[in-house]
Amino acid sequence: MIAVDAAIMLGLFVYKVLYHNPGIEYHHLIIDYHFGFAKRAFVGALVSFALPVVPVWFVYALGGAVWLLALALFLKLFAKTFGFGAATAPLFAFLFGSPFFFKNFMQTIGYFDIYGCVIALIMLLMPARSFGYLAVGALGCVALVLAHPLHMLLYVPTIGVIVVMRYYFARDLTAFSIVAGIVLTAAVAGVFVLSVFYGGMPAPMEQLFAYLRERTPDEANLARKTMEMWYRPISDDIGRTWREMPDHARRFPVYAALIALHWPVIRYFKQLVCALDNAGQRRLTVLGIAAVTVGYGIIGAVVFDYSRWFSSWAVCMVLIMHAVKMLPARDVAPPLADDKWNRVLGWIVTAIPRVGITKPF
Repeated sequence: MIAVDAAIMLGLFVYKVLYHNPGIEYHHLIIDYHFGFAKRAFVGALVSFALPVVPVWFVYALGGAVWLLALALFLKLFAKTFGFGAATAPLFAFLFGSPFFFKNFMQTIGYFDIYGCVIALIMLLMPARSFGYLAVGALGCVALVLAHPLHMLLYVPTIGVIVVMRYYFARDLTAFSIVAGIVLTAAVAGVFVLSVFYGGMPAPMEQLFAYLRERTPDEANLARKTMEMWYRPISDDIGRTWREMPDHARRFPVYAALIALHWPVIRYFKQLVCALDNAGQRRLTVLGIAAVTVGYGIIGAVVFDYSRWFSSWAVCMVLIMHAVKMLPARDVAPPLADDKWNRVLGWIVTAIPRVGITKPF
């Protein structure tokens, strides 16, 4: 299964490089803070320090490098949390081969969703012993929100749940830890408000277009329609989402079926939560999972890239599952390899190449 998954991911990368026009992804790498603060310009501003002129292939070079980083961090995390062996191989096959996870990150290569996953993986691997852990988490969340305000609901809540589980569950609460958490949370929220309400592009579109011609080797790479997202108010996105909701809602059963295919992992996740020694931590973990899910519901009411949102939600559940496994609990056996239905579902999951960006498949 793992070999087939790897072949599918390699095929997806080759297909994206040869046949995909990365318009939105490319514009995010060339728009920066040249005219002043603007939402979604943080990554482009960082790129501008190294590349005054950005070739289109850099979308795949950077996206591929971040994808490999996420994979390396996940392998290290899985080894730390579950360990590699015959008993955990079925669980790894399900997670690695899930169409929601690395396959879809390859399908959405160049988008910023994976950056949230990388920050969450770092927070799962870092020692959670001091205030520095909280500070790193807050800085990571600020960077994510500057990259794209949607990260405030996309991955920031999951990172918050991980920080609470790894830092606050492991020690007695103190006035300093409580105040520090509140201050850092407020700082992240402040950056989000700044991005949403004061992050409009300061320059007229024609002026922006003239500037971006200096950052691309070919003017044909630019599209005014794509640049409209830096000028479009959020009300337009919400209006379009609800106008197209009936069409997208017909596909929601497809996402439900894809989630159901992961039943062995879902059952194992539930068992891990129920096995936690501390009843209060069990309740707070369930509350955190619910909060992350509600956040995705809000995202779905604003922007209709539902294949991305369902995929990222599933990734967040996997990340939280790793955090749960790190807590004191009684031992729970992972999904069994010799179970017939586990094998059948595993092969179905393996055969599905990815979920998509807006609509499934």
